[in-house]
Amino acid sequence: MNAKIRLATESDASKLLEIYAPVVRETAISFEVEPPPLEEFRNRIRSTLHRMPWLVCAAGDDILGYAYATGFRAREAYQWAVEVTVYVHPNHHRKGVGRALYTSLFRCLQIQGYCRAIAAITLPNTASVALHEAFGFEHIGVFESVGYKRAKWHDTGWWQLEIRPAPSSPAAPTPLNELSQTPEWKDALEAGAALLNNKMSLD
Repeated sequence: MNAKIRLATESDASKLLEIYAPVVRETAISFEVEPPPLEEFRNRIRSTLHRMPWLVCAAGDDILGYAYATGFRAREAYQWAVEVTVYVHPNHHRKGVGRALYTSLFRCLQIQGYCRAIAAITLPNTASVALHEAFGFEHIGVFESVGYKRAKWHDTGWWQLEIRPAPSSPAAPTPLNELSQTPEWKDALEAGAALLNNKMSLD
């Protein structure tokens, strides 16, 4: 069955939360201590999609993973920078789902006019570091002992990617709803899905 990458909807929230909740409960990858309620998770999807992509990778009724971007900081001068996140269902780790989602996400962000992507990774996390560095993220520093969870202090590593060269006089990023029906946007979503489907056909 072919996988598809598309924009998330609020109706995806329960399946996405099924992926995210164990990460919160069982690991320090997320610094949330308790999984958010379902309605709060729906609100996160809704608020993100006002401006930025929240993508899901689906095969039939199954959600294989998801990725999204949020504003890096609220002040206006930061508006061309985003923080990115990807989560993959445990049954689909190391199968190319994360790479597919990020391929589409970064193309969508480039179309919108964003310039920098920031990734914060709780250390150690060899798989996440490898994924980000495979996309060209550069390690820019570590916040030491910045989060306390599961009876332990944790470091956070920071990585940065140039999505596109920063113009001297940038226009504000284009809102998602002005682009999500364009051929360029469709091509961006299909680019990641094609990578994954090609890999699945070879495995």
